[in-house]
Amino acid sequence: MGSEKTSPNPRGMRRLFRALRHRNYRLFFGGQGISLIGTWMQQIAISWLVYRLTNSSLILGVVSFSGQIPSFLLAPIAGVLADRWDRRSVLVATQILSMVQAFTLAFLTLTRVVTVSQIVGVSVLLGLVNALDIPARQSFVVEMVERREDLGNAIALNSSMFNGARLVGPSVAGILIATVGEGMCFLLNGLSYVAVIAALLAMRITPRRIETARPHVLRGLKEGVRYAFGFAPIKWILLLAGLINLVGMPFTVLMPVLARDVLHGGPGTLGILMAAMGVGALAGAMYLAGRESVRGLGRTIAIASGVFGTGLIALSLSRTLWLSLAMMVVTGFGMIVQMASSNTILQTLVDEDKRGRVMSLYAMAFVGMAPLGSLLGGALASRIGAPATIAIGGASCIAGSVGFAAKLPSLREVARPTYVRLGILPGKDAGARPSVESGAPADD
Repeated sequence: MGSEKTSPNPRGMRRLFRALRHRNYRLFFGGQGISLIGTWMQQIAISWLVYRLTNSSLILGVVSFSGQIPSFLLAPIAGVLADRWDRRSVLVATQILSMVQAFTLAFLTLTRVVTVSQIVGVSVLLGLVNALDIPARQSFVVEMVERREDLGNAIALNSSMFNGARLVGPSVAGILIATVGEGMCFLLNGLSYVAVIAALLAMRITPRRIETARPHVLRGLKEGVRYAFGFAPIKWILLLAGLINLVGMPFTVLMPVLARDVLHGGPGTLGILMAAMGVGALAGAMYLAGRESVRGLGRTIAIASGVFGTGLIALSLSRTLWLSLAMMVVTGFGMIVQMASSNTILQTLVDEDKRGRVMSLYAMAFVGMAPLGSLLGGALASRIGAPATIAIGGASCIAGSVGFAAKLPSLREVARPTYVRLGILPGKDAGARPSVESGAPADD
C-alpha cells in the first residue's frame, strides 16, 4: 500500500500531519488540494454572476437548489453503488465529468452567451455527478489510510485542505472577477481537475473484497437506512447535521447580498468574507487534526454547533466589514468542527460493508439538505431580508446543539461497546453493534 514506517505515536507536527505518511493519501491530498481551489473559485464566480445578472436573492437560492438537490434525491442509491463498485474508478469518472462541466460553463461565459437557465442546467449536471462522487469520496478515505487510528486525522486534514482552498480560492476569484470576469474562474477550475485525476491514477490500492451475492439495489438501500437509524449515535449525528445544513448553511448563498447590499462592497468584499470563513475553518480543522482520539467528539459536536449558530447571529447584526470578517472566522470554525467531528465518529462506528450507504446518508444531511435550505433561505430573504434570515438560521442551530447535548449521555452508553471492540476505550468487549434485522444494538 506504500505507507512509510514511522513512530506509531508521532508527536508535534508529525502527529498533526500523521495521515500524510500514507503514500496514497499524500497523492490525494496534493491533487485534491489543487482541484478544490478551482472549485471554490467557481462557486464564488457562479454566485456573483447570477446576482449580477438577476439582482435577486431568490434566484441565488434557486441556482443553489438546482445544483444540490440531485444529491438529496440520489445519494442513498449512490451509496449502495459505492459499496458495490470500485471507489477509485468511480472518483476518476466523476472528476472527468466535473471537468467537462467546468469547461462548458467557461465556454458559455467567455463567449458572453451565458444565461441563468444555462447556469441552472449546468448546475443540475454537476449535482448529478456529485450525488455519486460524495459517498464514494467519503468512503474512499479508509482505503487510502491503512492505519485505522490515523483515520480521524485524515478526515481532519481533508477538512483543512477543503478550507485552505476556501481561503485561497475566493480571494483569487474576487481578483479575477474584478479584472477579467467570471469566465476565467470557470476555465481555471476545469484545468485544476487534471491534478486530482492524475493523483487517483497514480495510487496503488489493494482491491477491497466486494460481495458477489448482491441484494437488489432498493433492498440494499433499505438495509443501509435501517442500519443507520437503528443505531442511536449514527441517527442523532445525521439528524443534527441535517438541521445545521437546512437552516444554517444557506447563509453562504446569501453572502453576495451581504457583501453588496449590507456592506456596500463588490466581488473583492465577497472574496475576503469567504476567505475569512476559510481562516476559521482551517483553524478548526487543525484543532481536530491534533487530537489523538475520537473520545470527547460528541461534546465537541454540540459545542461547535452552538458556536456556529452564535456566529451566524452576530454576522446578521454586523454592518461593518471588520466585524463581519471576525464573525466569519467564528462561523467557519464552528461549522468545520461540527462537520468533521460528525464525519469522524460516523467513519469510526460504521461497518465496512455499509460504509458507502451510511456516508450517502451523511451526504444527504451535509449536501442534500442544503438545497432545500437555500431555496427556503432565498425565498425568506426576499421577504424579510438576508440579515434576518441568517439570524433565524443561527438561532435554530443553537437550539439543535442544546437538544444534541441533552442526548449525549445515552448516546455514549450505546456507542461504548463499539469503541471497546475497536480498542478506543478500555474494557471488556461487549461487541454491540447495530443490527440490520432488528434495527437495534445486538450482541456479536
